[in-house]
Amino acid sequence: MRAPRTPRIVHDARILGGAPIIEGTRVPVRAIAFFWRATGDRVRIHHDYPSLTVSDVDEAIRYNEAHRAEIDHDLLDEQGESD
Repeated sequence: MRAPRTPRIVHDARILGGAPIIEGTRVPVRAIAFFWRATGDRVRIHHDYPSLTVSDVDEAIRYNEAHRAEIDHDLLDEQGESD
């Protein structure tokens, strides 16, 4: 099975250490993934990130689902940094 196309999700070593982000923003996919997993509510996510389009949120969710291990690793790293 092929991963879904997610052209708005980019990696830039200069932004958040190269973690996947939504192009043109500093919003990491892991943030959207966290809210999606916690709430399952796209409307709430869009409300919390009003600068993102509905398509941006949907693409981040698709990326999360296709790259679950990578996002899990990012979330765990972020949690470890806050300890």
